[in-house]
Amino acid sequence: MEKVVKGMENLVTTVQSKSISLDLANKMIEAAVAKGKELGMPFSITIVDKPGNLRAFAAMDGALPLSIEVAQNKAFSAAVYNRATHEWYDRIKDDPPLLHGIVHTERLVIFGGGYPIKINGELIGGIGVSGGHYTHDMQVCEAALEVLKNLE
Repeated sequence: MEKVVKGMENLVTTVQSKSISLDLANKMIEAAVAKGKELGMPFSITIVDKPGNLRAFAAMDGALPLSIEVAQNKAFSAAVYNRATHEWYDRIKDDPPLLHGIVHTERLVIFGGGYPIKINGELIGGIGVSGGHYTHDMQVCEAALEVLKNLE
């Protein structure tokens, strides 16, 4: 027999959360690498789970060393804030205290190349790409996100 404490009858004690699988992360990496080759540029590509932990990573031959950390931070930013990184600047540009303060938040990136990964509207991770201008990084992310259209 379960003991119920008065006032705690509706207490939720656990929550269930979905996260990106390694199989899906690898398929997205493959699509991103293919787009990088199409663009003729070397990129670093990172896939993280919902809390921002690394699930899959690829640095194309010739990718710059700095692009590794930037890609990881873009993926982290997109996953933990559930927001594409390019959306940040427009949201904060007219708020000087926020604009000049939030950029000091560790691992937060406020320019393009990071997207949340969602299935049926539910956040399961993030992707971050670095290696070109942020518009190129966004194209590589978008190519990887196309993989999800076959799942919904």
